[in-house]
Amino acid sequence: MRELQKHLGAAVRSLVLAASFALTLTTVHEVIGADTPGLRPPSVPLVACDPYFSVWSPADKLTDADTTHWTGKPHRLTSLVRIDGRAFRLMGTEPDALPPMQQTGLEVLPTRTIYTFEGEGVRLSLTFMTPALPGDIDLLSRPVTYLTWEASSIDKSKHEIEVWFDASAELAVNVPGQQVEYASPRVRRLNVLQVGTVEQPVLMKRGDDIRIDWGYLYLAAPTSGGSLAMAGNTQTDREWFINQGAKRDNGS
Repeated sequence: MRELQKHLGAAVRSLVLAASFALTLTTVHEVIGADTPGLRPPSVPLVACDPYFSVWSPADKLTDADTTHWTGKPHRLTSLVRIDGRAFRLMGTEPDALPPMQQTGLEVLPTRTIYTFEGEGVRLSLTFMTPALPGDIDLLSRPVTYLTWEASSIDKSKHEIEVWFDASAELAVNVPGQQVEYASPRVRRLNVLQVGTVEQPVLMKRGDDIRIDWGYLYLAAPTSGGSLAMAGNTQTDREWFINQGAKRDNGS
């Protein structure tokens, strides 16, 4: 059993990481002309399953505010990047002493939200994607959102890039006082973490200001990318990544 402020975290040395959650994502897209400014949604959809369980960015830049539930309650997702040993924020406001990487673009499409960043001779994109296609009911109902980080050199030099992603246990509770528990399911070729409430009160609440507190949140990353997965103290694990990068042994 863990306190609510614990998190699920993953660090990976490769450039592409997929994170799977028990949810789906739907986005909106506005048809615009070549001379019309791009879509600027009041809040940017990142993970949107249903009114009970959805994650949004309420700021123009992904590092200007923590992600929230649609009701405004904290549902924090955080991403960091290390470029040649120097760390930056990509998503969220913490650690506040860490500088944000410069965001250069945002695109909201029917099944994807794409952020682009530049700095340290690198162009980086972070994509939230759910294949929610209405022509395939099985695919539409699949509770999975993919996160993909892609990087390329823009200064013709080689760079070492590592990314970090963590999901707060807030995503698996209705109110902060609820106790949660963690597990590490064994899945071939994936590092997987699981978190959910101890009580699992299925369909026990009703109303608008409600967040999902039954079922489980999953975070998964391919083992082929050299990923590490851990459930622990948010501040300690982020500091480890900032200072050392993804060099921890799996057994430590």
